[in-house]
Amino acid sequence: MRRFLPISIAAIFLLSVVGISAAEKDDIYDMLNLFGDVFQRVRTDYVEEVKDSDLIEAALNGMLASLDPHSAYLNEKNFKEMQVQTKGEFGGLGIEVTMEGGLIKVVSPIDDTPAFKAGIHAGDYISAINDEQVMGITLSDAVDKMRGAPDTKIKLTVLREGETEPLDFNIVRAIIRIKSVRSRAEGDIVYLRITQFNENTIDKLKEEWEKQKKAIPHIQGIVLDLRNNPGGLLDQAVDVSDAFLDDGEIVSTRGRDPENTRRYMAHGDPIAKGIPMVVLINNGSASASEIVAGALQDHKRAVIMGIKSFGKGSVQTIIPLPGHGAIKLTTARYYTPSGHSIQAKGITPDIVVEQAKIEPIKKTAIQRLEASLPRRLLREDEQKAAAKKENGDESSDKEESTDNTKKRPKSDEITDRTLEGNISESEDFQLSRAIDLLRSLSVYKTLN
Repeated sequence: MRRFLPISIAAIFLLSVVGISAAEKDDIYDMLNLFGDVFQRVRTDYVEEVKDSDLIEAALNGMLASLDPHSAYLNEKNFKEMQVQTKGEFGGLGIEVTMEGGLIKVVSPIDDTPAFKAGIHAGDYISAINDEQVMGITLSDAVDKMRGAPDTKIKLTVLREGETEPLDFNIVRAIIRIKSVRSRAEGDIVYLRITQFNENTIDKLKEEWEKQKKAIPHIQGIVLDLRNNPGGLLDQAVDVSDAFLDDGEIVSTRGRDPENTRRYMAHGDPIAKGIPMVVLINNGSASASEIVAGALQDHKRAVIMGIKSFGKGSVQTIIPLPGHGAIKLTTARYYTPSGHSIQAKGITPDIVVEQAKIEPIKKTAIQRLEASLPRRLLREDEQKAAAKKENGDESSDKEESTDNTKKRPKSDEITDRTLEGNISESEDFQLSRAIDLLRSLSVYKTLN
């Protein structure tokens, strides 16, 4: 009984191996035999009884987690949840995470989710879940702990750069419904926000674009906001890039076998031909977002603005295991059209703009203007008023203000132009700079 398991595993494995030497096969057989011995020892001698299925699952998780932060074993439950997530609706907190240094790193919070509203930031490290340390547990175990029924509470302890003490966030789980594309008009500029690349993204993008085309008579530019977009489906990233490109390569994927290199090309029917474009990215822009930004940057279709992106340039393939879930395995790397790997490098913006708080400069008590100088040259209307006064005409007209600009409203009077959780241009420094750039390009075009 004890020797049957490893011999069976080794026999099945060796029958499937092609092109390796007898010595290598012997080494593999020995290691599988070792696995069987350890497995049997745990089954019989561990202090508490453990299910065989839990041990095997833990072994699979350990094997895949040792490869890179994105490869993982998905049991049947997790596999089904992942399939639901790509359709744009799932339960949980609304954060994309990875493993780094034994801690859970937040790639990005998803707009309008409990984590986003609670104040979780891209780049945060989750050190504890409900006061239980995450150090030593797998990424899939941590994700399982964070998932749960809607309206249940969870406490996350977060380490954040610039903070000397850990931060505690008490968050209520919810059903996460992803609206992958949103849009609004910023004057004569179209603002398009993609929060995630799921099955509906390209269709929704085209819908929002058509809506804004009808609303804005003369579109002067496009802002494509990919900040805090953790990525998603490769085909959707390719289709979104294709929507703005005339032709050429969008991205290539290269695996271990050079013959498996795949190149994805644009088909030449862009939705916004010739309209200037700015793409906003930050350290929460990952994977599919970086594919889009890299393609538009390399083809000089858009100005990339913001800060360097996350740098996830690897392809994960979902390989179903009938009756046992699936494995998510890293099988290739992404390369931009110019041949640059995104992996651990990210996309460097053409114009680096850190997010900042916009505040008016406090006015000094005394402002020295031409009008305040003694013996200054009088305006024509002042000269007429003075002449009338000298002639005894007291019915002189009151001076009219030459300032036709509207009084700026106080901060609490500013029209709320937020879009379901996104801050407005007046509060968003990076977006404000993007819009300024597009309007400058528009002015420059008219001058030429």
